[in-house]
Amino acid sequence: MYYVIKRQYVAPMDRFIGFIVSKYISSKGNENVIFEFIKDDKLQRKWVKKDDVVLLTEDKDYFLEILKHFTSVASVQKALVNEAKAKLDESIETFTEVMDKEIQEYTQTKHSHDIRSMLND
Repeated sequence: MYYVIKRQYVAPMDRFIGFIVSKYISSKGNENVIFEFIKDDKLQRKWVKKDDVVLLTEDKDYFLEILKHFTSVASVQKALVNEAKAKLDESIETFTEVMDKEIQEYTQTKHSHDIRSMLND
């Protein structure tokens, strides 16, 4: 068995994937690696750019160590992103409340002042 960690580009919050393959095919003149594995009792092949392969090893323990490290770093970073998103949501809510209040106050006072408006009430 071979253990692979590959870079991911599909989603910003998922930057890597780890998987096990039974065989791989690679050559010096080619920029791709072909990974073979069994899925649903059928032989599958997946082409991957060599530059996207972070780790290819037969050492399961090393694979698990690196995968655990990447998962830990990703977890910390995702928590920071979630915290920033929560702060952003709070700021947007505050903005909305403040602007709605200002607009409401203006709407209530515009009738009491001599303000020219294009719309007649």
